[in-house]
Amino acid sequence: MIYFGGCGASKRPHPALEVPKVNEKLKLLLEEVAAGRMSTDAALEDLHHLPYEDLGFAKIDHHRELRDHLPEAILAQGKTPGQIAAIGARLAERSGHLLVTRLDRDGFDALQAAVPDVEYHELARVATLERSPRPLLPGIGVVCAGTSDLPVALEAVLTARLMGHDASLTSDVGIAGIHRLFDHLPRLLEANVLVVVAGMEGALPSVVAGLVSAPVIAVPTSVGYGASFGGLAPLLAMLNSCATGVSVVNIDNGFGAGYMAGVINGLAHRARPD
Repeated sequence: MIYFGGCGASKRPHPALEVPKVNEKLKLLLEEVAAGRMSTDAALEDLHHLPYEDLGFAKIDHHRELRDHLPEAILAQGKTPGQIAAIGARLAERSGHLLVTRLDRDGFDALQAAVPDVEYHELARVATLERSPRPLLPGIGVVCAGTSDLPVALEAVLTARLMGHDASLTSDVGIAGIHRLFDHLPRLLEANVLVVVAGMEGALPSVVAGLVSAPVIAVPTSVGYGASFGGLAPLLAMLNSCATGVSVVNIDNGFGAGYMAGVINGLAHRARPD
């Protein structure tokens, strides 16, 4: 089921738009020092890893959550299971949130041994952790052309949800049977932003953008064969879209699309706090 709604009538900011958890930790730390309940040496120890933590093989940016919408995400591709586990354990300990992309089962097994409460989404090859979940802001729709595009589409969904947004998925509505898309059009028209994922010839984002007023983030996938060239053909088609309001991320970049959708949806809700 897909649902795209507006904000509630409350004047209070939606919890998903409130000050990041790390900012609250810094505020409490400074208050503890000011009140004399913590020594400056203890505070310095806590702040020691704030800019980044050097593990030798990786420098973990614990500061990112202060200036960004998520803690540092882990791209598992190319990393050993031990490296994934070590980085994931430190990020989980410091922030209580974790997002790992392109993660295979061996990598997840190592990560789960270090972070037992992490969750694996096998089709998306994504692991997530959210120890302090927030109510989700409605307004993001993720649309994918075919079932084979689902891993990339789900990566976008999971990224946006970890940012505090209710990203709902509409799947298998490609242009080979365009009537399937039209059945969902009333709900797509209510979205603040849409992520549209497609491989092969990559035409679906242009079709969707021609029907809605919301911005469309197009994601080309490497799904296809022959002249699809591993996603290059849909990438070029999306970059050459005649429809307005289309932006394009890299091939198979569900993370980048979901992140951008979260930023746009957050700005939309701030502009309409009621």
